[in-house]
Amino acid sequence: MIVVDIETTGVDPKIHSIVSIGALDFANPKNQFYEECRIWDGAKIEEKAMEVNGFTVPQLIDNKRQSLEDAIKKFIRWTETCPSKTLAGNHIAAFDIPFLKNSAERYNIKWLPHYGAIDLYSVCVAEMLAKRVTLPIEKGVIKLKTDDILQYIGLPAEPKPHNGLTGAKMEAEAFSRLIYRKPLLEEFFDYAIPGRL
Repeated sequence: MIVVDIETTGVDPKIHSIVSIGALDFANPKNQFYEECRIWDGAKIEEKAMEVNGFTVPQLIDNKRQSLEDAIKKFIRWTETCPSKTLAGNHIAAFDIPFLKNSAERYNIKWLPHYGAIDLYSVCVAEMLAKRVTLPIEKGVIKLKTDDILQYIGLPAEPKPHNGLTGAKMEAEAFSRLIYRKPLLEEFFDYAIPGRL
């Protein structure tokens, strides 16, 4: 599977733009991808999103930066280096895939990710249910943010501002700890796997 994490100017792929894409091949985690880009002309920029990803508006509209079209093409070419093309990540089907698909369609790029995706949130909830861990519920919904999952599997919160590659690495590490009960990336070896796993 390909663990992917994107940063954007907001939450709606029809009006907001991708600003960075980070990914790694779960089967070969040294095979990594990271690209930043300028936003598409007319994309809306939410201040809260800029606080999350750390970019400034001048950076995102700078014509010296590569276009979103070029970044998407590079990402699709990079996915061809991975044996499994199934995408994985936290809230991948609800957030990352719609942005990636919309961006490809915007430039008439032929790319159709597999309809199946592996969601970190779902894997973690299943793990917690199997271990009879009390789930955090708010207004009838399981509230489990990425940082909550990272804490559950023994990692610190994701550094802020967010970076697509850092997010992809931390999510891949979470998958490894939840599925195989072992670390994946050397940079996280010093973080012990909790006994609850």
